[in-house]
Amino acid sequence: VQLQASGGGLVQTGDSLRLSCTASGRTFSHYKLAWFRQVPGKERDFVGAVSRRGGTTSYADSVKGRFTISRDNTKSTVYLQMNSLKREDTAVYYCAADRTNTVYLFTGVNDYTDWGQGTQVTVSS
Repeated sequence: VQLQASGGGLVQTGDSLRLSCTASGRTFSHYKLAWFRQVPGKERDFVGAVSRRGGTTSYADSVKGRFTISRDNTKSTVYLQMNSLKREDTAVYYCAADRTNTVYLFTGVNDYTDWGQGTQVTVSS
């Protein structure tokens, strides 16, 4: 599946932002989806994941309670609602898809086979 992320931008501390990731293809609902983020010189880190139907989610501790991942299978789109943004949330955000036939929501980069191009989120104080 081909993924295209959008919605990044420059915001201030405490602001909200919603990222979107739209997929091509007719099998969007077959994929578990996730968001990762990366800052220069560091590894790509897990942010959150959502199950095929959207009923189950998982989050990194650093974003739990502030970020919400959701999906709309009718629009082949996954979202990341980010509230109460902090400077340390500044990163390039990537969406990713997992084709495996398991209910487990993986958190590792190597568990995801398809990636979007990334969208920059910058949080200034």
